[in-house]
Amino acid sequence: MYRQVCVLKNNSSQLCQLQQLRSISQTLEKVSDENSARKQEWEQAKPFKAIPGPTKYEFIRSFFPGGMFYKMPIYDFIYKTREMYGDLYVLSGFFGGPNTLMAFNPDDFLTVLRAEGVWPHRRGLATMKYYRTVHRKEEFGDVIGLIGSNEEDWGKLRSTVNPILMQPKNAKLYLNNMLEVNDEFLQRIREIRDPKTLEMPESFEDEINRLTFESVAVIALNRQLGLIRKNRNDEEAKLLFESLRSFFELSLVLDFGPSIWKYYKTKQFHQQMKNYDIQREISTKYINEAIERIENDKTPRKDNEEKSVLEKLLKIDKKVAKVMALDLMTAGVDTTSSTLAGILLAIAKNPDKQEKLRQEICTILPQKDSRLTIDNMKNLPYLRACIKEGMRIYPIGGGTIRTIKEDIVMSGYQIPKGQEIILSHNIMLNTEQFCPKAKEFIPERWLRSEDSKYAIMHPFLFMPFSHGPRSCVGKRIVEMELEITVARLVRNFYIEFNYSTENAFKNRLINVPAIPLKFKFSEVEQKFK
Repeated sequence: MYRQVCVLKNNSSQLCQLQQLRSISQTLEKVSDENSARKQEWEQAKPFKAIPGPTKYEFIRSFFPGGMFYKMPIYDFIYKTREMYGDLYVLSGFFGGPNTLMAFNPDDFLTVLRAEGVWPHRRGLATMKYYRTVHRKEEFGDVIGLIGSNEEDWGKLRSTVNPILMQPKNAKLYLNNMLEVNDEFLQRIREIRDPKTLEMPESFEDEINRLTFESVAVIALNRQLGLIRKNRNDEEAKLLFESLRSFFELSLVLDFGPSIWKYYKTKQFHQQMKNYDIQREISTKYINEAIERIENDKTPRKDNEEKSVLEKLLKIDKKVAKVMALDLMTAGVDTTSSTLAGILLAIAKNPDKQEKLRQEICTILPQKDSRLTIDNMKNLPYLRACIKEGMRIYPIGGGTIRTIKEDIVMSGYQIPKGQEIILSHNIMLNTEQFCPKAKEFIPERWLRSEDSKYAIMHPFLFMPFSHGPRSCVGKRIVEMELEITVARLVRNFYIEFNYSTENAFKNRLINVPAIPLKFKFSEVEQKFK
């Protein structure tokens, strides 16, 4: 009997080994076939130099007085060059900048994203990297943040912060803190609206900036700074917001334009270093105060009391904690503010859609002071559809940048590794080619239960937070912030915008409001009938 059992065990072990060998063999054959197919595709593709685009001289000359693109807004320039050169073209780099491949075919987007690897590479902000590795090296050392890093340095930092920032359940833990900030924002609206017209002042964009900054602060530092109402006249806060606006404007020139700062330190470059100093000094003050409070607080925590992002990261690495808190507090203001402004403009200009949204929200918030909870926020499909549609119509930028790490073929052309590519997916989302009735606000296009005739025609077009490993680290926080704010504004107010929205945004590295946000907020009835 013992010998029979041993024979059976040996046979089972041999069978297992044979299955493993067969599996390995099949995998190797598949990889070999894929490599062979890629090699054949590469050999049949046209060379990179055959891709259309202006010569370096033509490109530079076109931006000078009398040139085709002189003082042309960035998106007009992109639409014009696409019209001239097609869905794949090269723009020459100058003053040390790389050549850039502009891509408009979503099938090519998929090819690029599949080839991005474990550590996707993209051009960061060169001025920020200079600031943190040269100008203020003693402050940052070898931790320069996610925006300026790549390869293994980026991978290590991202793997450290992902469990804290990217998990949906972790973001939801901050709901009550964000609701408290939102209460302040609603109260501020009622305080500053014109008593006759019920409109916001022309400076309402500043109020939205304060909302987004406070929302980030309660997550990063677990503390309200009071900038919406209590500490409105804080001079440091005003200085910080001004430096952020200047930072985005100068980044468009210094980091993505034909700047010569790498060879000669221009006046604009010195102003950008000053902007970084202001952001670092003011944010670091808040961060250090929070660290001192955390280190001195010996009070036992309640079971449901949530730790700040800063406190969680401090247990891992103090320098990483400080840099990540700094980046959250500076990078999360104008970006989220512009996104929220675009969504509100779209909702205000479409009262029928707004009312449909209000009906959904009132099912979980029957009264104005009814509270949002994790449970009642789970089933709000039309709210999320309205947010997506607002982000489609008014995107934060034109697309996503990647530098590929392997040879690929795009639209029949050989693209060598190391090439920088701009995937212009947000631009394509506003074209009839891929989005039926692209100029109309149709949240229903995002609902599976609705008529699909308005659906987006490619899965790799809507990427508002980028895609894959390098997607926005604050995505979960921003999504929750938008859902809370839009839901509560629509529940409390009828939102109108009685002015033109033509050219409502301008590009300053990101798209920012170009018109006064004079929304009209009229009270909704207290109880839903």
